[in-house]
Amino acid sequence: MKWMIASDLHGSAYYTKELLEAMEREAPDRLLLLGDLLYHGPRNDLPRDYAPKEVIAMLNPLAEKLLCVRGNCEAEVDQMVLDFPVMADYCVLPAGKHLIYATHGHVFTETKPPKLCPGDILLTGHTHVPKCVHYETYHYLNPGSVSIPKEGSWHGYMTWEGGLFQWKELSGAEQMRWELA
Repeated sequence: MKWMIASDLHGSAYYTKELLEAMEREAPDRLLLLGDLLYHGPRNDLPRDYAPKEVIAMLNPLAEKLLCVRGNCEAEVDQMVLDFPVMADYCVLPAGKHLIYATHGHVFTETKPPKLCPGDILLTGHTHVPKCVHYETYHYLNPGSVSIPKEGSWHGYMTWEGGLFQWKELSGAEQMRWELA
């Protein structure tokens, strides 16, 4: 199964459209969104073409392909306008002999992970910085941000197929890769 993983759209119609164009190219079975879909939050500047209603209209037709976790900017009112669940704090996905614990990253973080078994993966968004860091007992992955990348990173997403994780710009250009053993 091929997954596409993205985070932190923050209501940008422009970058959500680019993400969906990348989704057409990638042809994943599912899209995992790691939160902060509609609202920009008080700490961020408005992203390009901030238009949450347009983002809603783009995402709702994909409801059956979407799996989402709640970001720190999601609220109950967001769930009222979206046709797919967005209020779960986390989801757990099997990855061979390991598990992926996917969450937004504002509660459990790279340096404050949940209880994980050796070799498991903590997958978060929230920081807007793509990362792949291997700790003694777990792996930390972050796709970065679709609309408001930070620390000189790119507007992007990840793919996951088999054991291979790839970080890509919205154009599709690969930036990083890592394979789970």
